[in-house]
Amino acid sequence: MLTVDRLRELVDSGEIDTVLVAMTDMQGRLQGKRCAARYFLEEVVPHATEACNYLLAVDVDMNTVDGFAMSSWEKGYGDFVLRPDLGTLRLLPWHPGTALVLADVEWVEGGAVPASPRQVLRRQLGRLAERGLTAYVGTELEFIVFDDSYEQAWRRGYRELAPANQYNVDYSLLGTGRLEPLLRRIRNEMAGAGMYVESAKGECNPGQHEIAFRYTDALSTCDNHSIYKTGAKEIAAQEGRSLTFMAKYNEREGNSCHIHLSLRSAEGEPVLAGDGRRGFSPVMEHFLAGQLACLRELTYFFAPNINSYKRFAAGSFAPTAVAWGTDNRTCALRVVGHGPSLRVENRVPGGDVNPYLAVAALVAAGLHGIEHELPLEPEFTGNAYASGKPAVPSNLRDAAALLAKSDLARAAFGDEVVEHYLNSARVELAAFDATVTDWERIRGFERL
Repeated sequence: MLTVDRLRELVDSGEIDTVLVAMTDMQGRLQGKRCAARYFLEEVVPHATEACNYLLAVDVDMNTVDGFAMSSWEKGYGDFVLRPDLGTLRLLPWHPGTALVLADVEWVEGGAVPASPRQVLRRQLGRLAERGLTAYVGTELEFIVFDDSYEQAWRRGYRELAPANQYNVDYSLLGTGRLEPLLRRIRNEMAGAGMYVESAKGECNPGQHEIAFRYTDALSTCDNHSIYKTGAKEIAAQEGRSLTFMAKYNEREGNSCHIHLSLRSAEGEPVLAGDGRRGFSPVMEHFLAGQLACLRELTYFFAPNINSYKRFAAGSFAPTAVAWGTDNRTCALRVVGHGPSLRVENRVPGGDVNPYLAVAALVAAGLHGIEHELPLEPEFTGNAYASGKPAVPSNLRDAAALLAKSDLARAAFGDEVVEHYLNSARVELAAFDATVTDWERIRGFERL
């Protein structure tokens, strides 16, 4: 991590010549511009910079789409302000002579842009702070590595790619050893970008791996998550490979993003552990009850794409049942740790999740439980796939419908934010509904 003074020294010595100014868009991607380092110091630090406000009103292909109140052809697609959060300033070791800073998004006339994912999370963290609470979060991202470059994968239509491992390498040191040059680069260069790397391990799908980072405060974790996803792809590209975080690349195990969350007091003391049943505090019981009560109506924020829902299959380690259990990986909510390490793991999100929106939803649901002192139902033991419990929505259309009717979401996030992301869901659904897939051609070209 860098201070402005340290950056100035590195610029004066010629070691840094470029600063990336980045915001996070609706899809969780970094967008922004590359600034000459001296210009960044002289102009952007004191005055900020600007970008087209369509960055929060496009689909994944960067197409302008209808239905967004904040940005449109009728409004002229003007600018908004990218205000650097200088606490996020850091080196990017995988790009020579380069630093990066994340920005908060503001209107030119002043005030935060409510639909900006970073702002959505900031609002929920502010609500927690009013109760003297702070959220600490860890995200566990899985990805699949291919021996093909991104350009080769594009030309092949992302079909018949060669995974970097040929079989299940879950926890296999031999399997990760085969890919260690790439994994080591990612680990070390993320550490060089200010992240606390814990470990790397193989996963089940051929070529699938996970690199784990130490938990920290919620906003920093989400910032690191977004930088890591971009950086891992860029490092893979430099190595002539590609990797994907998409939720379900093929019919085997999908890429998850389990989110661990705990709470601390203003004094930094853990507050979820206590003298109650199972070692829970009343705050823990209410917080977990809120997660259960709100999970279905907030699923869109955990699973924002058509493909997200392909993960939810029985026996896949991705959840289908809205249930909680102690160290039970068949439940949507898994309670792990004990004493100071007690925390809730939400297993619903996939690797395509926008971390800011997902963590904001977790906090909003937990606050709902705390504010209404919701009682916690008994924990589920056994196989939750066969539990008969309420199900996680199985498709984006149902999840969007539940969000649209959610009084909790509108109270927590505001109508403007809810309508903005509902329109994003409608755009995704309309694009998919209009697409003719390979599956349809294979089934129908000759035989129908």
